[in-house]
Amino acid sequence: MTPVLSVRDLRVRVGRREIVRGMSFDVDPEQTLGIVGESGSGKTMTALAATGLLDTPGAVTTGSSELAGTGDSASTQLVGAKARVLRRVHGDRIGFVFQDPGTSLNPLLTLERQITESLQAHRNPTRRQARQRATELLVAVGLPDAQRRLDSYPHQLSGGQRQRVMVAIALACDPELLVADEPTTALDVTTQAQIVELIKDLQRDVGAAVVWISHDLGLVGQVADTVAVMRDGRAVEEAPILDVFDRPRDPYTRELLDARPLIGAGGPQPAPADAPVLVNVHGLDVEFDGKRAVRDLSFQIRRATTLGLVGESGSGKSTVAGALTGLVTPTSGTATLDGTDILGVRGTDVKALRRRISLVLQDPFSALDPRARIGTSIAEPLVVHRIRRDRKARTGRVAELLDLVGLPAEFASRYPHELSGGQRQRVSIARALAAEPDLVILDEATASLDVSVQARVLDLLTDLQREFGLTYLFIAHDLAVVEQMSHDVLVLRDGAAVEYRPAADLLSAPEQQYTRTLLAAVPPARPAAS
Repeated sequence: MTPVLSVRDLRVRVGRREIVRGMSFDVDPEQTLGIVGESGSGKTMTALAATGLLDTPGAVTTGSSELAGTGDSASTQLVGAKARVLRRVHGDRIGFVFQDPGTSLNPLLTLERQITESLQAHRNPTRRQARQRATELLVAVGLPDAQRRLDSYPHQLSGGQRQRVMVAIALACDPELLVADEPTTALDVTTQAQIVELIKDLQRDVGAAVVWISHDLGLVGQVADTVAVMRDGRAVEEAPILDVFDRPRDPYTRELLDARPLIGAGGPQPAPADAPVLVNVHGLDVEFDGKRAVRDLSFQIRRATTLGLVGESGSGKSTVAGALTGLVTPTSGTATLDGTDILGVRGTDVKALRRRISLVLQDPFSALDPRARIGTSIAEPLVVHRIRRDRKARTGRVAELLDLVGLPAEFASRYPHELSGGQRQRVSIARALAAEPDLVILDEATASLDVSVQARVLDLLTDLQREFGLTYLFIAHDLAVVEQMSHDVLVLRDGAAVEYRPAADLLSAPEQQYTRTLLAAVPPARPAAS
């Protein structure tokens, strides 16, 4: 069988540093190759270089990457190919799903324009045919009300919904090779399962090959036939997926397996019954364009505890966070922080309240100012709230915060584009902790982190909670992570509460079918089959 993509001795050098060091692999029709490793291991750089998309200034790519020929056509060498050759295959024979839909989608174009762009470039359909295909794709990736959504813009969708649109764009021309770079990072577990099945269907229907890049070995176990484990730019292990799970040869692979959060591993000890209530929300309602995004929601968060907020994309999780931070104006309801009105605060009291509530956003790419150095971004709350007026004291505090999240102090002088996605999210967490808040809202704060860094960040958050009495609203789609972090869990669906109970009780014996569905969609500890 001729591989769809054959890569040999692929190397990428930027300046004096070799980022990718001698990667070789084949991807056969209907086969999925999983590339796994921590942030900065070279996973994405390998995929970009192998497909001719790498445009990093000063980067030099050597080696070979051949896309198999079709019919009487010869194979195409992608390393060093001319722009016209790459334009012919990108979007047509090779589809891409990138990690961050927020920066990959054009905010000025409707979904229809963006989904049909590659169709018009490579297939020349009529307007009616293109619109029909775009609708079919949105239905296939599980976006509700697909026909109406064609006229929507990216900002009108949740993070998970935007990622589904990215998948639809990649599949528009039924590509022979699909490169999926962290395609389910922002998705809840049920949507993640849908995307996995969708891509499997594509392989079955058109014989497509897939390169699936991820930091999540559990997810890769559900999709890959073979997995290459990368570290420092090279593959430390490459084997069939079951061999990697059952008989990992390299110590680094064993570290990644051990770092995975698993359902049933347990969480924090139950909070004392008499723990004081810090956050009290009652009857919260939020509407957008006449549609109720949050419906009569009530909950409490006790001081020094964590409330896990769980639900599918579009369930209203981030809207709740927006209401508590003043980014969204509720239609009705009340919310207090230690007795202080959150929703009705005005004037000079707003600034004082905002210091007490910090937010870590889902998307680390757009959360940081690309023109500001990392140290400046982390120090911003210190300046705004006048916590450290002396420049030397601020510099010292920035170094402490970087150390807390596992980054070296010299990162303060870097810019966001010089960091990996996981490193940028750690910077966002450091900035949220700068003002020493009472409540930290973590909106998918670990979704983009590799499993080993995620484990360290979760341990860090637990230690900080224990040491400083921090209170967390932990929004996530990974129920194993929610179990590890949460004292109580609130399950949302369509903006309304489905279940709200202590975490241990809810996750061990869910009362509602929807909660059982979420739990069933979590990848198991071991792949069922290769």
